[in-house]
Amino acid sequence: MNTQDFFKGLDSQAHHWLGAFSSESGTIFRLWAPRAKSVSVVGDFNEWNSTKGTMIVDEGIWSVQIPNATVGDKYKFAVESESGTVLKSDPFARTMERPPHTASIISDLSNCMNVEGNKVQKQVLNTKAMTIYEMHVGSWKSIDGGRPSFRTMAKPLIEYAHKLNITHVQFMPITHHPFFGSWGYQCLGYFSPLSEYGSTADLCWLLDELHHAGIGCILDWVPAHFPMDEGGLVRFDGESLFEHPNPKRGFHPDWQTAVFDYGRPEVRSFLLSSARFWLEEIGFDGLRVDAVSSMLYLNYSRGDGEWEPNKDGGHEHLEAISFCHDLHHMVKNLKRECFLIAEESTAWPKVSFPPEEGGVGFQYKWDMGWMHDTLKYLSRFPEHRQYHHDELLFRSVYRFHEHFVLALSHDEVVHGKGSLLNKMPGDRWQRFATCRLLFSMMIAQPGKKLIFMGMEFGQELEWNHDAFLQWALLEDSMHLGLRDCYAELNRLYRTEVALQDDTRSGLISTSHRDDHNSVMLLIRYAQGECLVCLFNGTTQAITDYAIGVPMDGKWSETFNSDQTQYGGSGLVAEFTTHSQPQDLHGFAQQIVVGIPPLGASFWKWEGEKDNHA
Repeated sequence: MNTQDFFKGLDSQAHHWLGAFSSESGTIFRLWAPRAKSVSVVGDFNEWNSTKGTMIVDEGIWSVQIPNATVGDKYKFAVESESGTVLKSDPFARTMERPPHTASIISDLSNCMNVEGNKVQKQVLNTKAMTIYEMHVGSWKSIDGGRPSFRTMAKPLIEYAHKLNITHVQFMPITHHPFFGSWGYQCLGYFSPLSEYGSTADLCWLLDELHHAGIGCILDWVPAHFPMDEGGLVRFDGESLFEHPNPKRGFHPDWQTAVFDYGRPEVRSFLLSSARFWLEEIGFDGLRVDAVSSMLYLNYSRGDGEWEPNKDGGHEHLEAISFCHDLHHMVKNLKRECFLIAEESTAWPKVSFPPEEGGVGFQYKWDMGWMHDTLKYLSRFPEHRQYHHDELLFRSVYRFHEHFVLALSHDEVVHGKGSLLNKMPGDRWQRFATCRLLFSMMIAQPGKKLIFMGMEFGQELEWNHDAFLQWALLEDSMHLGLRDCYAELNRLYRTEVALQDDTRSGLISTSHRDDHNSVMLLIRYAQGECLVCLFNGTTQAITDYAIGVPMDGKWSETFNSDQTQYGGSGLVAEFTTHSQPQDLHGFAQQIVVGIPPLGASFWKWEGEKDNHA
C-alpha cells in the first residue's frame, strides 16, 4: 500500500488496503480518521464491545488485526471525538446490511474480482451506435413474486434487451443507499451494492452474463453529494472529513445533503478508488456521473450570500474541475476501455472533451436541451406546432458543441410529470403515434440514445419506485406496436452507418424549412450511404412532398412509423422512387414522397451516382 499517494490525492486503489481484509490469520481493519481521539472496531466477533477492538493510529490511519473476525461477521467503527463516540459504517465496506440496519459486513474479496468476465467486455466496446436502456432494478418487474435480484433478473433482462435491440443497460444507482425512495441518489456505500439485490459476487456474475450476451453495462454513480445519516460519512471523525467544512460549499440546499470536499486529497483518493472499483473490479463499462452541474458551479442553486467565490473571484468550482480531470486520466489509464457520461445541463463549455483540449474530461454529456425542447414541442396540440417550429430546430445551433447522449430519462416521468405517453395530446391513437414520432426523431438525430424503462411500450402511470412496470399492457396491440417500433428503430441505428456518424460530416445541411406543415428534415450521411429522415407533426397525411436530395438515383423507404404492426394507419410507400433533376433546398435533385400523419418516414439512397461533396 502507498499511503503517501493517498494523502496526495493520487491513490485510485485505496480500496485495496483501507477497509476490512480477511485471511487465515483473521481480519485486519484499516480506517482513515485523522482527528479521532480513539477508534475501536466492534462487531459479532467481540460482542460489540469497544474495549476489545482498540485500534492504533499512524498518520491518521487506524488499524487492528482481530484473529477471530471472519467473513460474514457484522462490524462498525466506534469513533471517539471531542463531541463523543459515534458508531460509523466502514466507508470502504464491500457489503452492507439491508436497510434499515447499518452495519458493515466482512466480505470474501476474492469473489469481487470480475477479471475473467472482463475478458469478454471487448465484445461490447463498439459505442458507434449506443442505445441505452435506463432501469431501476427494484421496480423493473416482479420475478418469482418479489423484487428482482442480480441473479434472477439476468435471463429475462438479456432476453428483453435483445428484443429491444439495445446496446447498453444503465442501472440507476445500485450502490448501497439507506433510503429506498432516494432511488440510490443518496448513496452511502461507495464500494458496496445494495444487499437487497444481492452480493458483490452476484453483481459481477450479472455483468459477466450481460457481457457474454453482447450488452454493455453502465452504472449511475454519485460523487456529487451524500446523505447526512449519523452512521455514514458525515462528520466522520467528529468534524467535517469527507464533506467541505464550510456549509456554503459542504451542504447542498436542494437535497439536504453533504457535498464532498474535492480539494481534500484523501477525499479525491476515496472517490477515484470508488470509480476504479466499479469499472475495474466489478466490470462496468462506463459511469454515468450524476449531478455534474452541481459540482462545477459554486453558486449552483444558491442565492446571493449563500456561496463564496473561488480564489479568482469566479463561480467555477476549481477543485471539482480538477477532480474531474483526475477522474478522466484514471479511467483513460485503465487496462480496458471505459467511458464517462456527465449529467450536465448548463452551457459549461467542453464538458465532453479531454482536459488537454480544455475540456472537463467526460466522453459524453446528456443533451437536456434536446429533451426539453422536443417534449415541449410534441406536448403542444398539432395545430399549434407550426408556430413553435424553432423548438425543434434550436438544437442545430449547438448539436456538435459536445458529444451528446439524447436522454429521455426517469426524471421526465416523476414528480407529477406523468408518463411519457400521457404527455402527448390528442386521442389514444394520436398519443401513441406521437410517441413513435418522438422515438424516430431521437434515432435520426446525431448523438447516442437513452430511454427509461417502460417508455418503450407506453407505460400509462407515472413511474413509482414501489411498483413494478405495467407489463400487462403489452397484451394490447397499441402498446406492443410501440415497443416493436422502438426495437426496429434501434435495429436501424445499429445497422445503418448513416445514422451513426455523430460528426458534422454525418449530417448534410439543407435550406429546407417548413413551419407551416410542421415538417422537419434530417439528412444523414456516412461511408457513401445516405438516409433522408422526414417527420410530420400534424394529424394530416402529406402526399407528393418534394424534398431536395444530395444524391441522384433510386431511393426506397426503409422505415415508416405508421406501419400497421406498430399501431399506425398503414400509410407507407410500397414503391421505390427515382430522383429527378430539380434545384431544391440547395441540391440539384429532388424526390417526391409522402409523410404519414404524426409520423416519420426514412428514405435510403440505393445507389447509381454520388454527388455528395
